[in-house]
Amino acid sequence: MSKGLITAIVFGLIVMFGGFWACNKRNGFVSLREDAKAQWQQVESQYQRRADLIPNIVATVKGEANFEKGTLEAVVQARASATQVKVNLDDMSQESIAKFQAAQGSLSNALGKLMMITENYPNLKANQAFADLRVELEGCENRISVQRMKYNDSSKDYNKAIQMFPGSLIAGSSFQPMPYFEAEAGAEKAPKVSFE
Repeated sequence: MSKGLITAIVFGLIVMFGGFWACNKRNGFVSLREDAKAQWQQVESQYQRRADLIPNIVATVKGEANFEKGTLEAVVQARASATQVKVNLDDMSQESIAKFQAAQGSLSNALGKLMMITENYPNLKANQAFADLRVELEGCENRISVQRMKYNDSSKDYNKAIQMFPGSLIAGSSFQPMPYFEAEAGAEKAPKVSFE
């Protein structure tokens, strides 16, 4: 064998293995991106579950409580607004996540006020149907929190993979970072409860 043929074979093997490595890396990015998108859908699923429970909570409260009608209307209106905001999985941005989060945040605030007001109504607290719905709603909030953390973890794994060398060379501009869920503005302060 001539020296030129050996060099060509070695060069060909290097190019072939480099090509396989680059394809494998790119497929890894696609897999991580799809994992993050799937996790986002779990977040939306938990928010939808909460929105589906709200009519039952409102109906139970209406049936048992005789307090300010505005609180119930605020919950119903916040639910309607929250279910209107959707995030496009193929064009996720920090702005679209923030808009989604703001709509869900106003619903959380309205539900929080409803739950706090019920403390002044012993008949409502004693109602088993309301107690069951309240436990279910608290479970929903916990599931939402868990799914948001999982989404952020999936996004972090994907974002690291496309931004770290040598993956960044292969990712180029084809793979954009996924936005994260962030705490709402003012979340560091405890909510103020007032019955006025």
